[in-house]
Amino acid sequence: MFDSLAADYNRYRPGLPDPVVQLLAATSDGVRVPTVVDLGAGTGQVARALLPVLPAGSRIDLVDPDADMLTAALETLRQDLGQRSAIAHAVAAEEFTPVDGDQADLITICRAFHWMKKPAVLAMADRMAAPTATVAVMGDGSLWTHEADWTSALKDLIRSHLGPERRAGTTGTYQETDRRYEDDLAQSPFSAVTEHRFPLARTWTPDHVVGYLRSTSFARPDLFSDHARFEEQARHLLEAHAQDGLLPEECVFTVLLARRPGAVR
Repeated sequence: MFDSLAADYNRYRPGLPDPVVQLLAATSDGVRVPTVVDLGAGTGQVARALLPVLPAGSRIDLVDPDADMLTAALETLRQDLGQRSAIAHAVAAEEFTPVDGDQADLITICRAFHWMKKPAVLAMADRMAAPTATVAVMGDGSLWTHEADWTSALKDLIRSHLGPERRAGTTGTYQETDRRYEDDLAQSPFSAVTEHRFPLARTWTPDHVVGYLRSTSFARPDLFSDHARFEEQARHLLEAHAQDGLLPEECVFTVLLARRPGAVR
């Protein structure tokens, strides 16, 4: 779905808050050389955030079906790897197999679980995870789900171009579900779940929002018959709503840490 959008994705997608990074790092306390598997890795936001807290010898497996995304991730990570390593796997999450049979100590899924075949992904994770491994499912929604005057106006503009339903790709629409990620985890081998919530306050500029939209499933450029016109209208709308050139966003970054019942590190 995200072909040719790696540059915008890499530049405009928000990273991980520091408290989230510290929480994830703590899941591997006591593991001398942890192996991290990042499913739906995109351009490597999770990997970039974790590198400074991973010890020498650690490895990150980046898993994403989009090879362009992974190329961008490796180019960004290379300068900061030091004595750590990163390997790209251009496959769907449920098809991932470690190259050398190593077991994962931490499996991360950030802002991507809703696109995945969840039971198959969690079954795959069970096959390749260490006995005390943690699966971290996390995210903070998107500007589509954030409720504010400026995001509501922006969604109305998008709908005026693309129709009333939220788009997902070139032909499909996003299918809402009442099923929670906790429900998927509860029916998996990783059914011992704790929730951690981190309130965030971010500010965007109109240009940053316009760039971010290019990386989304609901406003990617090829959905529009006249994308240049849409971007002009979006920038004008956002500038009208901005205060001192800034657009506020308040959200919650939620992390679900899931382990096998009885697992003790």
